[in-house]
Amino acid sequence: MSTDTAAQTGKIQPRLKQVYRTEIREKLQEEFGYANPMQVPGLVKVVVNTGVGEAARDSKVIDGAVADLTAITGQKPLVTKAKKSIAQFKLREGQAIGAHVTLRGDRAWEFLDRLISLALPRIRDFRGLSTTQFDGNGNYTFGITEQSIFHEIDQDKIDRVRGFDITIVTTAKTDDEGRALLRHLNFPFVGRNDQA
Repeated sequence: MSTDTAAQTGKIQPRLKQVYRTEIREKLQEEFGYANPMQVPGLVKVVVNTGVGEAARDSKVIDGAVADLTAITGQKPLVTKAKKSIAQFKLREGQAIGAHVTLRGDRAWEFLDRLISLALPRIRDFRGLSTTQFDGNGNYTFGITEQSIFHEIDQDKIDRVRGFDITIVTTAKTDDEGRALLRHLNFPFVGRNDQA
């Protein structure tokens, strides 16, 4: 759907998605020499996950994690339950131990835009994200230690500090392709100027 078609239907396209379609796609095609434009790596989904180990002792802790994830992503999270009972961790099968949200389409693009331009710059002493956390297939996972970097979280209502794992799933076949895609999307990687 082109920007003209989007304007006719009244649907506003996310800013980062527009930049990807108009500029980044062409740059990546030139950089890697793809014959077909469908080979250019793109964004599939963004998964935001949090584990709540304290939920084994206090079941109300999971409610705070669900509320935080809902505020940050704008989507109701799915509660993760234990598959097995583990006596050492005082964990029973079926007990809530975490929550995760899978964002696709425009929601994923908007979340990434907010993450890159608003949330990550608010991290204290932030020097950039590591470039080594790719999984071998062009997908990138990193952790955030506290939820307060997101503007959607009310600082006064934080009951406890929670961290999140964020996984960005792309159509890239290799880590180099995935790294190039995220670099063009302005991900703040460590030593970014050396690689650009």
